[in-house]
Amino acid sequence: MDATFNPDKQHTLNQAISISGTGLHTGINVDMTLSPANAGFGFQFQRIDLAGRPMIKADCDLVTDTSRGTTLEDNGAKISTVEHILAALVGMGVDNCLIELNGPEIPIIDGSSEPFVEIIEETGLIEQDAAKAWYSIDNNITYYDEKKRVEMTAMPALEYKVTTLIDFNSPVLGTQHAGLKTIQDFKTEIAPCRTFCFLHELEMLLDNNLIKGGDINNAIVIVDKKVTKEEMSRLAKAFGRDNMEIKSGGYLNNLELRFPNEPARHKLLDVIGDLALVGYPIKGHVIASRPGHSTNVEFAKKIKQYIRKNKHVRNTPVYDPNQQPIFSSQQIEKTLPHRYPFLLVDKIIELTDKYIVGIKNVTFNEPFFVGHFPGNPIMPGVLQVEALAQTGGILAINAMAGGGQYDTYFLKIDNCKFKQKVVPGDTMVMKMELLNPIRRGIVEMRGTVFVGNKVVTEADLMAQLVKRS
Repeated sequence: MDATFNPDKQHTLNQAISISGTGLHTGINVDMTLSPANAGFGFQFQRIDLAGRPMIKADCDLVTDTSRGTTLEDNGAKISTVEHILAALVGMGVDNCLIELNGPEIPIIDGSSEPFVEIIEETGLIEQDAAKAWYSIDNNITYYDEKKRVEMTAMPALEYKVTTLIDFNSPVLGTQHAGLKTIQDFKTEIAPCRTFCFLHELEMLLDNNLIKGGDINNAIVIVDKKVTKEEMSRLAKAFGRDNMEIKSGGYLNNLELRFPNEPARHKLLDVIGDLALVGYPIKGHVIASRPGHSTNVEFAKKIKQYIRKNKHVRNTPVYDPNQQPIFSSQQIEKTLPHRYPFLLVDKIIELTDKYIVGIKNVTFNEPFFVGHFPGNPIMPGVLQVEALAQTGGILAINAMAGGGQYDTYFLKIDNCKFKQKVVPGDTMVMKMELLNPIRRGIVEMRGTVFVGNKVVTEADLMAQLVKRS
């Protein structure tokens, strides 16, 4: 990250860039393309080799397997070994990215995040006109797995930093620590660190044909037992080598470590990748003792639940007229087909993948006041709901790959309540929250209109996204 990088703004890639490689466990050669995405899009994977090109959001609630890496599954599709690419995106300051693949697994390359960091650096980042919605950890959040003896804690800190400790009761590894004091050091201190396993684990994986894409250059293999010549010959054959050896240090093929504590640093890399599944960028100090993918994901779920519980999403959004909007009226017109006098959103002040906040300044000059309660101007309730719907339309369209190539159409309005009048001089603060992930173009949202600190209108809306022809 250069000196001009603003950590409080969202960023995406400057342009699409691709990389190809073999999946560690499937052995399938996969082409992966990282593409720019709209503000609030987050990280989403797309299986372009499957019918309907299904999307899978980087979300801890969609994890279905952590036995040999982290696997996400949704919409009838799955993506495996997502942690290294997610760590690279977070480590390089990317907030929004579409990750397209023509296979079921992220390429392993050399077992680290460095190849992904290199292509991200090659294409560069662009700052987006949207604030980054940091969540600052305000109280210690702790997760403990007694069976695995894993303890993970997130505590308050001014920025995101991570400390890991590993102890596998191994004379080769010993007890190792690693620390990342600032995310800006990820590229040099953490990204190059490769995944590792013990020889007995490698043999089990080979016996079960579970590392079809394995190569001795994409993992550190720790030799934790005496090895016979026959076993070495078998390993050499499995990896297509003439011979393999252990000369010193307890590492297969006399591998040179990139750092003395490379295994501990790789565990830190995995923590960053797996915690990207929380869905919120956090400011806090994560301390992880003996972490693994399963406990990382469980901890991510606990952090996500804590944030949801304490983020007070139904409370009044804070509107500062001096704050630069995320979408101005001109930018809104590029997304929505509405125009005066039926464009009822003036600007967008907050936008994430889960909710959006829009502003409508109500003036006496609104054309509907001419005929609606003359002499006693009241904004029609149906137009308040329409303003909510337009705000929600921006959220829904922004969440789709390709952005503004969609229109939204009402399907249903439920639980609509008008609690206060909206009159000239009022500023409507409109919040729309996704109730469920968008599936098959169907969007379910809960809308709330605030004037000051009072709720004036509420409604549950359902709409359909239709691609423009």
